[in-house]
Amino acid sequence: MIKVIIIDDEPLARMIIRDYLEHENDIEIITECGDGFEGAKAIQQHKPDLIFLDIQMPKLTGFEMLEIIDELPHVIFTTAFEEFAIRAFEKNTVDYLLKPISQERFSKALEKLRNIHSNQQPKQSLQQLKTDIEEETLERIVVKNGTQIKLIPAQQIIFLEAYDDYVKIHTQDGMFLKNKTMSSFEKQLDSKQFVRVHRSFIIKVDQLAKIEPMEKESYRGILLNGEKVSISKSGYARLKQTIGL
Repeated sequence: MIKVIIIDDEPLARMIIRDYLEHENDIEIITECGDGFEGAKAIQQHKPDLIFLDIQMPKLTGFEMLEIIDELPHVIFTTAFEEFAIRAFEKNTVDYLLKPISQERFSKALEKLRNIHSNQQPKQSLQQLKTDIEEETLERIVVKNGTQIKLIPAQQIIFLEAYDDYVKIHTQDGMFLKNKTMSSFEKQLDSKQFVRVHRSFIIKVDQLAKIEPMEKESYRGILLNGEKVSISKSGYARLKQTIGL
């Protein structure tokens, strides 16, 4: 049996998928979830083979939910927003269904899933998926804090610091770890507000109090909260350009 979880904030959308699956003898619906928080917990608990996942949901989007999943199931995206199609397919998902979903199109997606499942093809790479999930401008960051899920608005970030395979996110509410690269954050954060001043540091410009010269054309930034960050020669040039010096 193929174990399935349906994750969508619209009851009607969940009902349609449930009705389409009703006569599929090799598929078992484990549960349904109305938002990304419920979905993440259900995936952790039930370890499904497949999820039908809406993208635009309140509280936690489909993409944000996938970022915090430790072991990915196969994914079929379901959404009314066509602009997400390319990004969804780039993630090597099983399929992408645009609402309203027809029975014929739904059946084709299931056929693809069965081929993948019967051939025991590997599921999506977790690291590749996390790398691919990149909005044009990152407005918030999703982190797991123990068993809790926290949403950090970008405006609350003071600076980011490289930490092995993680990034330390220093905020007004404390420090949080995210398994992501500094390069990803550099691409995603608003370049008018955030500057990578060093290979190990990205700062929010309005949190910079002063710059002190150091040796060998390097500098040190003093932030409003008293923290000190290294600024490289190239980072200093980027910073000057951003703040208009």
